[in-house]
Amino acid sequence: MLRDQRSSRGQSRDQRTNRRIRAREVRVIGSGGEQLGVMPLEAALEKSRSEGLDLVEISPMASPPVCKIMDYGKFKYEEKKKASEAKRAQVVVHLKEVKLRPKTEDHDYDFKVRNTRRFIEEGDKAKVVIQFRGREITHKEQGTAILDDVAKDLKDVAVVEQPPRMEGRLMFMILAPNPKVAQRAREQVRAAAAEAKRSPPPSAEKASAEKPAAAASAEKPAAPAGETPAAPAATSSTTTEENASAPAPASTPAGTTP
Repeated sequence: MLRDQRSSRGQSRDQRTNRRIRAREVRVIGSGGEQLGVMPLEAALEKSRSEGLDLVEISPMASPPVCKIMDYGKFKYEEKKKASEAKRAQVVVHLKEVKLRPKTEDHDYDFKVRNTRRFIEEGDKAKVVIQFRGREITHKEQGTAILDDVAKDLKDVAVVEQPPRMEGRLMFMILAPNPKVAQRAREQVRAAAAEAKRSPPPSAEKASAEKPAAAASAEKPAAPAGETPAAPAATSSTTTEENASAPAPASTPAGTTP
């Protein structure tokens, strides 16, 4: 039952097409955007079939419903492509966690603050956590002082979204990018998406690189039918070896002619 309800909800998101349209009369928009007026459904279907296209209901709540003649498969593909590009261009904010201790050394503190700055500049939020162990929980002011130092060190790129608060044996605060840094991160993401859209995929580059090689191999003259290609000439080393292995001629006694 639930599966049927989900499938019906999923189908309701798509526009009705062709014979799925229930109205008797529809207002038709042509494939070029021109207004064709109100006509019976059968006449609209006949016109869309004559053009080799689909009749798509784009405004079912109007009276009469508005339908457009279009290539529905191409329309769905372009919608999916636009949604994919919009998703690639949007900024997804993550919450990165950075852990500190009340007795964190200066070197470790500087390292954690640099990481937090990098997270903020990338457009993400940072959750700075102070973890208390054992009797350290009795000195909560040390954790508050460390969190205040972090907020001061990052005040040029971050704002305190949630002030320090306790949760069990943890004290944490949340930092968020200030409006200037957040705008810069969004612009970087959009620029990267635009660059990825302009550059061809690696498969296309590989195919374009293989085309000249295939054309060069096709231009090589083929051997005539029935003729075998000539064998490569023997190397000088082979000739020398053959001469060395051949028997020497027999010596002729003096005074006799061969």
